[in-house]
Amino acid sequence: MTSSSSLSSTASGPTVSSDPSDRRRWFALAIVMTAAFMDLVDVTIVNVAIPSIREDTGASFSSIQWITAGYSLAFAAGLITGGRLGDIYGRKRLFLIGIGGFTVASALCGFAANPEMLVASRILQGGTAALMVPQVLSIVHATFPAHERGKVFGLFGAIVGLGAVLGPLLGALLTEWNIAGLEWRPIFLINLPVGIAGLILGRKFITESKAPKALRLDLVGVALVTLGMLMLIYPLTRGHELGWPLWGHVSMVGSLLVFLVLVLFERGKARKDGSPLVELSLFRVKSFAAGIAVQLTFGIGLGIFFLVWTLYMQMGLGWSALRAGTTGIPFSIAVSFAAGISVQKLVPRFGRKVLQTGALLMIVGLLLYIWESDRYGMDITSLQMALPLVVMGLGMGLIVAPLTDAVLSEVPKEHSGSASGLINTVQQMGNALGLGLVSVVFLGVIGDRLAPQEVGPAFAEAFRHSLWWVAGVLAVIFLVMFALPARQRQHMEDGDEAVDAAGVEGSAGVVAAAGGSEGAKKPVLTS
Repeated sequence: MTSSSSLSSTASGPTVSSDPSDRRRWFALAIVMTAAFMDLVDVTIVNVAIPSIREDTGASFSSIQWITAGYSLAFAAGLITGGRLGDIYGRKRLFLIGIGGFTVASALCGFAANPEMLVASRILQGGTAALMVPQVLSIVHATFPAHERGKVFGLFGAIVGLGAVLGPLLGALLTEWNIAGLEWRPIFLINLPVGIAGLILGRKFITESKAPKALRLDLVGVALVTLGMLMLIYPLTRGHELGWPLWGHVSMVGSLLVFLVLVLFERGKARKDGSPLVELSLFRVKSFAAGIAVQLTFGIGLGIFFLVWTLYMQMGLGWSALRAGTTGIPFSIAVSFAAGISVQKLVPRFGRKVLQTGALLMIVGLLLYIWESDRYGMDITSLQMALPLVVMGLGMGLIVAPLTDAVLSEVPKEHSGSASGLINTVQQMGNALGLGLVSVVFLGVIGDRLAPQEVGPAFAEAFRHSLWWVAGVLAVIFLVMFALPARQRQHMEDGDEAVDAAGVEGSAGVVAAAGGSEGAKKPVLTS
């Protein structure tokens, strides 16, 4: 449907409405923002319910790891392809398919009869999120004129910040309330009414759009990435449980060969039709290669921290889900606060030093946490945890908001879409890898047969051991950041510039960077 005040859908690309009387686009904005919020909350809501899931289903620790890592892996594997499918076949169509699939997968998670079904449903949920989420900012870009996008991205940033704060708290409340005796299951079932409403309203209010010229699909590349990650992560998650068998080591070494085949294939794909899954020429740009390394290692560190933190509080200290959820609120608020000021105030003045300060602050927060956990032992309180969590949160906010711009600053404009998609894909893969490494850095420290009185101290010791690993990862990140551009410049965003929605995953950094800008101006680091 087209009119003078709505978005027309043509093969040559959309025409953006600029008529203030067109209210349809604001309904469309609310719908896609709600879907993005649902995805973000679903990522953060699960961790706090893990002990309840394990107690109710009898899930092993490796199953618990896959409940979280499986989502990240499926999301990462499908993210770029999901964005390209939307460009080719229509963003509205793919968004509706994604939100419908996400809703079905949420129902399967909520009614899972055993850990295996829950893991499979979470993988399906991550795959359908990879169809839904990449369309969000593409739909915004196609629906709103350039002069309105600053306000829209600001709203989007607020939604992301709200989701980061509410996710763990909502998960804790739903688990604690034990609605209708369903225990942890409402954390997934809550998506059903939201998803159904989004599907119905999306059909009515979102107008279709396609890219004027879309890249082709690279399904072989997706298959190789998925195979390589599975061969690496599966042995990591099962290794501790199975006694680190020989086949696991062979699989992990074999994953390196798969990634080598991926590189060779992507080179040939680039020469053949110019639409590889991974644009390898980007890695010739020093700042981009360094930024990808930062994203990968940062994802690994966060993947380790958030899972072991939950296990420490609930299974080690014996805290309720609600207490664990509320303990994390100072951290979330600190991240949101620092993310806002880093883009608006600090990066324009101090450039790369802001990101490096963030890494150092996170290390300081981790060391404080290690010291407090050792000093107070099993008697540590939520109030005592607040200081290290706030310091860590401030550090994380200083990194996540400007990092994407820093990585993209020297990338040629024609490759900005591919680069942004790759950034978020790598971060999700890092998160999945970090969750797999929990078997090594956390579970490997805990004895197999513990007396009840030994469980708490063993979990606390494993938690401190894990934090040393995370601190080491952040020290590496600090050093790699020296390869990022040192200074910041201002550039005007071209109102017609294409946006590759594969670069849109609900990280506070990406959205805060967009939302923190005024009008069409956006700060970018440069050497």
